[in-house]
Amino acid sequence: MKDKNVDAVTLEIFRQLFSAIADEMGTILGRTASSPNIKERKDYSCAIFNARGELLAQAAHIPVHLGAMPMSVQMALRTFSDIEPGDVFILNDPYRGGTHLPDITIIVPVFIDGALMFFTANRAHHSDIGGITPGSMPLAREIYQEGLVIPPSRLYIKGEKNKSVWDFILANVRTPEERMADLSAQVAACQVGAERLTRLAAKYGTEFVQKIMTALLDYGERLMRDLLRSLPDGEWTCEDFMDDDGFGTTDLPVRV
Repeated sequence: MKDKNVDAVTLEIFRQLFSAIADEMGTILGRTASSPNIKERKDYSCAIFNARGELLAQAAHIPVHLGAMPMSVQMALRTFSDIEPGDVFILNDPYRGGTHLPDITIIVPVFIDGALMFFTANRAHHSDIGGITPGSMPLAREIYQEGLVIPPSRLYIKGEKNKSVWDFILANVRTPEERMADLSAQVAACQVGAERLTRLAAKYGTEFVQKIMTALLDYGERLMRDLLRSLPDGEWTCEDFMDDDGFGTTDLPVRV
């Protein structure tokens, strides 16, 4: 750990504090969403990032969501150079940090004393995002058959609804009222996370919290480097098979 001023006990306390905020975001999302996909199946994930889009904490949600979500936050950073308090970003594009199209990501920047300090984000599986089949999980040969592709966009601008983006999304789905409710629940969950982080910074001071954030990332890097050093030199391969592609092609190999 580079920062010798942060002791292990303090670091663990703050690691748990950040994780608890991500957990609370998930609880809010699950309780306020409308669709069974989110409310009952709990197909969603929540996480906290620093101002560079690096993952600080996550709840114990869906691994595939959390593995890709940092790319979503970093894509929002690359797309928008003029991020303001009150902005809310949305995307589902698999080529820009998304997974499959029904998984929609919401990202909220968190400003402390006028400076961008965190992002809160969540990803939830919506029960329809358009496409050729209800549910938006068809046998498809191209992404455009699956549903609406949403590039990084502003869902809110400085706290105001970006009505044209909302209208465009809701006009391309089969259940617009439910989509509106689920998206609103995602935004609310991120805003609760932002409020908790703002209180945390107010209680302990932004400089100290920044120091903790750096120490957490350094600690994670040290653990990974120690693990890599423990592996013997060499090359490894693995092969497995998918049953079929839905169009008659069977035993599709996956080689790593």
